[in-house]
Amino acid sequence: MLELIKIDTPYITLGQFLKRLNVISSGGQAKFFLQEEIVRINGEVETRRGRKVYPQDQVEISGLGIVMVVSE
Repeated sequence: MLELIKIDTPYITLGQFLKRLNVISSGGQAKFFLQEEIVRINGEVETRRGRKVYPQDQVEISGLGIVMVVSE
């Protein structure tokens, strides 16, 4: 199942995105989360918490599934 996250800005950083999904509780945890878990953006493995995620990007998090970013 595909989950949608709506944003009202041109992009959201991967760290902020993970917080919105309640995967992490603070931005500082993003670095450690990305070292331990596989996160793919549009099929490519990503390890940078500052990576910009744009509307229509698909983020796949191991164990959680695929989330698509959409604009409001």
